Amino acid sequence: MKRFSLIFSAVMLCVIAAMAEAKYVFYFIGDGMGMGHVNTTEMYNRTVLQSADPLLMMTFPVASQARTYSANSPVTDSAAAGTALSTGHKTRNGMIGENADSVAVESIARNFQRAGYAIGVASTVAGDDATPAAFYAHAHARYDKYNIANQAITSGYDFFAAPLWRGAKDDQGNDNDWTDRMRSQGYNVVVGNENLIDCHFDSKLLLLSANPQGDQVGYTLDFPDNRLTAEQITTAGLRRLHNANPERFFLMVEGGNIDWCAHANDGATVIKEILDFQKAIRVAYDFYMQHPDESLIVVTADHDTGGMAFGRYDNEKKGRLQLVDLQRMSKDRFSDYCKARLSQNETFTWEEMQQVLSDNFGFFTHVNLSQDDIAKLRESFDLTFTRREAVDQKTLYNAFNQFAVIVLDIFNRELGIGWTSSNHTANFVPVYAIGAGADLFRGSLNNTEIPGLILRAADLD
Repeated sequence: MKRFSLIFSAVMLCVIAAMAEAKYVFYFIGDGMGMGHVNTTEMYNRTVLQSADPLLMMTFPVASQARTYSANSPVTDSAAAGTALSTGHKTRNGMIGENADSVAVESIARNFQRAGYAIGVASTVAGDDATPAAFYAHAHARYDKYNIANQAITSGYDFFAAPLWRGAKDDQGNDNDWTDRMRSQGYNVVVGNENLIDCHFDSKLLLLSANPQGDQVGYTLDFPDNRLTAEQITTAGLRRLHNANPERFFLMVEGGNIDWCAHANDGATVIKEILDFQKAIRVAYDFYMQHPDESLIVVTADHDTGGMAFGRYDNEKKGRLQLVDLQRMSKDRFSDYCKARLSQNETFTWEEMQQVLSDNFGFFTHVNLSQDDIAKLRESFDLTFTRREAVDQKTLYNAFNQFAVIVLDIFNRELGIGWTSSNHTANFVPVYAIGAGADLFRGSLNNTEIPGLILRAADLD
């Protein structure tokens, strides 16, 4: 009887899979978005925002997990992970669109393109960064920006969006002819979301940010209104692809700056970035609700960054996530503020800094600091601003002013958010799916299985 039940279940899964044919495919990749990041954001959503509904992706009928190791390391980088998620092949860290033997392997975007689907690739970080690049390029090294950016020109994809392409500038930071060559291939280049108002979406589209912050669009916490958002990118991508082919399209959207603030161990900013990413997923979900039998939405991550968790050994109170809204600037921006004050060579008093901490983190007002905390802050302030002897803390995307590091560590403690690393980890990442073929994504997956399952859902395997 047990054997019969197993066979029946397997047959039913095969029947379900055979019925599924995803014509509209949305692939969301939260860079660095581990399970702890999602769980902590959901706790904030439930306890602080008092939402009656969980995060949208957590309501999807399929919720599973994926392993992320690369071909040469238990801890992957974004290039190897992006390649796994786009091609189904493990590769060595640092490589784009190639297997571990340096042989070019094909992205599922190419499979969809050959099948007549309109194709879109988008990110909230540089368009030639690791994850988006893995969907259109092949490179031995992820930082080979000119080679990677040039492959976007010849891709033939219908939609690209990112704050910028690093390969669009020369080594001196001056514009080269990359944007003009994109135009020569039929791309309408739109800079800034506000300029989409006059866009008719009747030609290939390259959407760029009017005011990128470094290589990303800027954090939600720092620029709530004046930036290109994942939601705007997804809306524009959906309009362009549906115009290009109202019958079939594939859109990959990366929430890239989740990874950036996780490298910074900036818990409040991570929460705000994941909530912002949910707005992009909502755009796809609203479309799915109109086409439930033909749409597939898959949400996952390339890897976990930082090992974020709610709960710390040095906070017996278990944290207070309501303090998240007291943080008015990201760790990156506060570090920049500190460095700017140092560069001005003007007297900066402890009393002035206390006011800054009160205004931007709720210190001394809503955050009750111990005498040891105040002593630690004062010592770091003197070392940084008076004696000017502090050494910056380097992470992948920034070198943080030491005083900013101390401030954010105390703030994270009060939130109850802990970190195991400022780099990637080997933790599982979540996988959520809804729509045509979603049942294929059940179980404990290897990240290399996901692109093949997406093709299978579209009956292209």
